[in-house]
Amino acid sequence: MKGRVFILTNDPVPFGTANANYIRNFAKAVGFTGMEVVVIGMKNIPALDSKVLDLVTEISKEPNVEAAMAFIKDQTEVAMQEQIELCEIEAPTFHEEKRAASVAERMKQYGLTDVHIDEIGNVIGIRKGTGSGPVLAIGAHMDSVFPAGTDVKVKKEGNIYRAPGIGDNCSGLRALLQVLRAMEKEDIRTVGDIWFVGTVGEEGNGDIRGSKHLCANNKLDGFVAIDSTDVGRVLYGAVGSHRWRLAVDGAGGHSFADFGKVPSAIHAVCRAGNIIADIKVPEDPKTTFTIGTIKGGTTVNTISAHCEVDVDIRSVSNEELLRVEAEVLGAFEKAIKEENARWGVADEQGLKLTKTMIGNRPGGLRPHTCPVLQAARSAQKTLGIELTNYAMSSTDANAPMSHNIPSTCLCSGGKGIGAHTLKEHFIMEKTELGPQLVLLTALALAGTETTKPLLG
Repeated sequence: MKGRVFILTNDPVPFGTANANYIRNFAKAVGFTGMEVVVIGMKNIPALDSKVLDLVTEISKEPNVEAAMAFIKDQTEVAMQEQIELCEIEAPTFHEEKRAASVAERMKQYGLTDVHIDEIGNVIGIRKGTGSGPVLAIGAHMDSVFPAGTDVKVKKEGNIYRAPGIGDNCSGLRALLQVLRAMEKEDIRTVGDIWFVGTVGEEGNGDIRGSKHLCANNKLDGFVAIDSTDVGRVLYGAVGSHRWRLAVDGAGGHSFADFGKVPSAIHAVCRAGNIIADIKVPEDPKTTFTIGTIKGGTTVNTISAHCEVDVDIRSVSNEELLRVEAEVLGAFEKAIKEENARWGVADEQGLKLTKTMIGNRPGGLRPHTCPVLQAARSAQKTLGIELTNYAMSSTDANAPMSHNIPSTCLCSGGKGIGAHTLKEHFIMEKTELGPQLVLLTALALAGTETTKPLLG
């Protein structure tokens, strides 16, 4: 048999020859004889701070923390039922009210006395610390991508649960509430305050509006979002995105009779596209742009009166995001002037540009020494979880990262498949690892009765 087998290793250092040969020999021994084995390592993963790892290990051995971890595991079936119940409350973006009411009621039921729904719809339950410590927010978004009327009844097949939204993000809400129940059950006291938050508008055109509002209107010292299911993932960067719908409008006319008299909306867009295609962007911080859609014209023999495009601009750097955005918008303004001038039409009588922002997510990066990242990775190691995905993405963590708040996004446990599709399903396996990871991370950040908080 000929071909290649690719093996991904999360070795934190450049992959050595001896180790590579060992894995290649192992691969061949288990049946890949005759095939080329290519080993790919996760290189340059920054080292853990030994002091943070020692702290997290110490916390994990506290009797009430050990009991809380056991409680989370013992309550797996109860937690899964809660995940099902929340999933069966439809919560399309901008209409999360019913699910929010259920989340708020559950927070009260589990022991929180300070629970409210803010002016944008976020559910906030505050668990006070013992003193004047930091404020840590733990958030999971409540909305789903599915419109009202979607069948969200959960169907169970063994340990597989099928329903739109069952994983994204009812699994995250399940983990959030598991952490709260465990802390209350074992009476775990923290130095800092912990805010348990169900956020609105994370998906699609919601543009993480709940998280943005939370961070803009409250003093937070740290933030942990819970989204997706792979506990091997830790996010250190937030991919920001600005999306624009740019519409060009004019009088239009007949392709022969009006030629030379009126400018073409399509030609103007083509001019802009030519400029945009040559925009230079850095590899680091990674920055991208694309004209994703183009619509315009009516018939082949018409000088177009209307043309519009949707443009997507992304970067982990807000500065680069804004710079490229300015170049893109400037390209359209320049192109319209050039198209109007081509036919001798004054700007006020010629083509007009309408700019509509249709997406706005801020970006950001956290240094690898960030206490939230160090605490999360130390918690992974303590729990025997491999770091398999140290990455950047777009989540509720975008907002705090853009404000330079120590933050990350962790995952709920279990296995989510087919997110954002009607065939979405969730496999209940090792679901306890998500809330255990979040709990241990949170305790290191907020501090316990015997340890100082990592957050300042």
